[in-house]
Amino acid sequence: MQPLPAVVLTIVLVAFVAAIGMIARRSRGRTHDVADGELLTPSMVGTPAFGQSATLLQFSTELCSRCPAARRVLTSLAGDHDGVRHVEVDLTHRPDLTRRFDVMQTPTVLVLDGTGRVRQRTGGVPDRSALETELTRLLQEA
Repeated sequence: MQPLPAVVLTIVLVAFVAAIGMIARRSRGRTHDVADGELLTPSMVGTPAFGQSATLLQFSTELCSRCPAARRVLTSLAGDHDGVRHVEVDLTHRPDLTRRFDVMQTPTVLVLDGTGRVRQRTGGVPDRSALETELTRLLQEA
């Protein structure tokens, strides 16, 4: 292969991979509302109960480096609101849930309303203010 086309091809590939990486990085930690979310029960994820008003369901793994930061945010939020519970599920021991909830990265956080319906989803460490807004909305509905 000639040197000039090889250099151009290399530059194009590097630019493409960099663009994909930037897009993936920008979407981390952003919340997405879920229309017609699935209705969950505590037994589906192996917990005795969900919160009365809302549940912050965190999917993690043993080797996840960002999961402790997410855990701190979610535990703090649950402690600040009556009727809100933080539940963490280790997917290392529950690969069935990885497929069921289409978890592509950890942490992944699902916000459930008081009935157990998924209302919001976040991939990566969640943004505290976005979760605070959603919890306020759910608590007003309850």
